[in-house]
Amino acid sequence: MAGKNVITETLDNTNGNGSIVLATLNRPDALNALNDELMDELFTVLDGYEKDDDLRCLILTGSDKAFAAGADIKQMQPKSYMDVYKEDFISRNWERVASCRKPIIAAVSGYALGGGCELAMMCDFILASETAKFGQPEINLGVMPGAGGSQRLTRFVGKSKAMEMCLTGRMMDADEAERVGLVSRVLKKENFLAEVVEVAITVAKKSLIATMMTKECINRAYETTLSEGIRFERRLFHSMFSTADKTEGMAAFIEKRDPDFTDE
Repeated sequence: MAGKNVITETLDNTNGNGSIVLATLNRPDALNALNDELMDELFTVLDGYEKDDDLRCLILTGSDKAFAAGADIKQMQPKSYMDVYKEDFISRNWERVASCRKPIIAAVSGYALGGGCELAMMCDFILASETAKFGQPEINLGVMPGAGGSQRLTRFVGKSKAMEMCLTGRMMDADEAERVGLVSRVLKKENFLAEVVEVAITVAKKSLIATMMTKECINRAYETTLSEGIRFERRLFHSMFSTADKTEGMAAFIEKRDPDFTDE
């Protein structure tokens, strides 16, 4: 489906385990700067993805040059405090990425700066091309990160690294981002997206119930204490023993065959 700011394509999984959504940010003249129109479109895409039982994994990407070079400064510049407060700027639509219950993979080539870095961090994990560059340069505009950058980046890379990046505006290349835990893997720039699709297919082949519960548990680790997180994990783990997918998955393992998950 061709949108104005977000182009979506459904990629059928040849293994018969549902489909993958490729969502491409599409503001090439502005290095995919994130404005309200784009984020509203992405909100709609995610709603459709979450409601469609046949869709099992979403890849969020940009261009070779830029995943997203930041929030749209031209749109932000005239806004006052009361403007952003009344419209619930950022919270109203950006956080839909973080609240999506199904898996989202960020495929990052080129620049992921400011809001672009924050958007990538809202996804479940980041696969980076060798060309990827990450940063929170808001300090150069006389402001600070406002879409979770000071919080998520600190949780990913630690206080010292996050503080340095947010106070200096320095960019981090793909190798450093992998080394400090911001991205899960760096892939060769040749056939980058094809490799990301293969990862998405691997995710899509699993039980969607188990995938969603696993995502919920891992996210919970950032929200609570260790003991409460373990209690939450144990309860969801126990609940999986009521699912047909648990029965099928364990039977398939014992019988040395591929499982046929039904998401039940």
